[in-house]
Amino acid sequence: MKLISKLPDVGTTIFTVMSQLATDHQAINLGQGFPDFNPDERLLDLVNQAMREGHNQYPPMAGIPALRQEISSKLESLHGHYYDPETEVTVTAGASEALMASIQAFVHPGDEVIVIEPFYDLYIPAIQLAGGIPVVVSMIAPTLTTPIYQVDWQRVRDAITKKTRMLVINFPHNPTGIRLEQSDLDSLEQIVAATDILVLSDEVYEHLVFDGYEHLSLARNPIIAANAITVFSFGKTYSATGWKIGYCCAPKALMAEIRKVHQFMVFTVTSPMQYAIAHYMKDSKPYLALAGFYQQKRDRLSQGLQKSRFRVLPSQGTFFLMADYSEISDMHEADFARWLTTEHGVGVIPVSAFYRQPDALTSNHNLARFCFAKRDDTLNTAIEKLTSV
Repeated sequence: MKLISKLPDVGTTIFTVMSQLATDHQAINLGQGFPDFNPDERLLDLVNQAMREGHNQYPPMAGIPALRQEISSKLESLHGHYYDPETEVTVTAGASEALMASIQAFVHPGDEVIVIEPFYDLYIPAIQLAGGIPVVVSMIAPTLTTPIYQVDWQRVRDAITKKTRMLVINFPHNPTGIRLEQSDLDSLEQIVAATDILVLSDEVYEHLVFDGYEHLSLARNPIIAANAITVFSFGKTYSATGWKIGYCCAPKALMAEIRKVHQFMVFTVTSPMQYAIAHYMKDSKPYLALAGFYQQKRDRLSQGLQKSRFRVLPSQGTFFLMADYSEISDMHEADFARWLTTEHGVGVIPVSAFYRQPDALTSNHNLARFCFAKRDDTLNTAIEKLTSV
């Protein structure tokens, strides 16, 4: 039988490739975005307690009521928007499943979906699996005078056609580390009001916004929220990426369609973790303290790299920062990332991997992405190695 791939251009992700390369060469892995430390012991104890209390069978399809209630209360407290826990909140198998289910629910063959580049690698394959057509709009790349990426909202407006079904955004942004500004939210409101398109908002780094700023969720804007699906991650918030638990929120009519897909993708999500998180969420201190915790790690890596030949770009959020390596090499980003891993023992991710055409010259800005969600001793050792490059 002749096999015809639905994703002929998709291979092993760069995250898997670089993590394996780091393992093979015993390098410090500052590439893939996961902490190298455990979640809070209190949370681990609550999972163990939930299992021993018998919460080991199928929970409700949309998530246990107690957890959906805590999610609803948190979002209303932080952003002033009430999502009905019964009909507008769904617990998912990580943010990835929430994103995939949302795209499958609303994108039909031939629909156009705008994606802002650079972008997380899940978006394009998810759109293609739904039969949609990805329309890529590039950010303005950083320069010496403006050392951060910027969204050109006029470019986004110009990309909208009668076939446009959805716009996918991600703030705080991976890999660039930029946050959403009020001016961005205003521009997005104008676009939604004029076009009525859906917005899928990847907000998994919601609690990782630094320097005294706060995350501006789309839930804060009633006009946008009426057409938006917002996606979040307990894995990022509670340092438990391997648990693969996230959630999404949307108006009732939109959520009904997402749940139709969700119930046949995974049906439901691991039970004891839901009970544990529902209890743990009652205390807001862990997620409210997260920005300060990670800002210290950002500053540790950033200040350490000041002693190297890397030029650090500002990181306004997430647990990533980018650095320019122009003073070290003129290699393409992918080649440089491999060289740094194999020859100097520090694994990173080339920023070009977040472009639709990673090998094109226009995708190469001499940038590498570093993850600082690591123990201090891990970061210190990495800095030692990087200052000798």
